Amino acid sequence: MTNKTILVSAVAAAFAATAGAASAAEQVKCYGVSLAGENDCAAGPGTTCAGTSKVDYQGNAWTLVDEGTCESMELPAMENGDTRMGSPEPLERDLPTES
Repeated sequence: MTNKTILVSAVAAAFAATAGAASAAEQVKCYGVSLAGENDCAAGPGTTCAGTSKVDYQGNAWTLVDEGTCESMELPAMENGDTRMGSPEPLERDLPTES
């Protein structure tokens, strides 16, 4: 019974260490990667904050992502075929049109 307790404790400790490492990744702002209404904040003039982006991949709306992943995220190409990438700074692409 002692060996079983030690094994269970060891597995629990290993799981806790792995979970802690995964949640310890630093989050950074990444512009132009969120879907409409799913941004974390800053969706350009006339918006309040979280969930206010109007179009998918809106260039002036950001979402928190793991550090080092912003500019390497796979995103669909723009309508004209150009590559779409995230950025640590606001972008001038995929902005909502005024109606």
